[in-house]
Amino acid sequence: QLQFAESGGGLVQPGGSLRLSCEAPGFNLDYYNIGWFRQAPGKEREGVSCISGSDGKPYYKHSVWGRFTISRDNAKSTVYLQMDSLKPEDTGVYYCAGHGGAPSSVQQMCEQTWGHYWGQGTQVTVSS
Repeated sequence: QLQFAESGGGLVQPGGSLRLSCEAPGFNLDYYNIGWFRQAPGKEREGVSCISGSDGKPYYKHSVWGRFTISRDNAKSTVYLQMDSLKPEDTGVYYCAGHGGAPSSVQQMCEQTWGHYWGQGTQVTVSS
């Protein structure tokens, strides 16, 4: 069964950067859309950024546009989320997920929190 392992979270000051990694060792991710989602205390899980499987087309939540960059290395079965200019409202547990839908569904994946397979999450705290 496909399993994801997130890493790279931590405590960072406002304006700082973090790079999250989502690994699925030994699995071929070519046919999966992969997304990063976050959940803040007391709030619902929301899609932050998703990337399509076959052509690597990205989608970003409006509030992270221009600050976050999603990328994937299928040869390493890894998806990354580079987060710059972090804000306190970016705080939360960040999860990655895989969905076997069509590449054109990547926006829906993020907006409707679709995921067939989920990781355990990594904590990101932005605070001074």
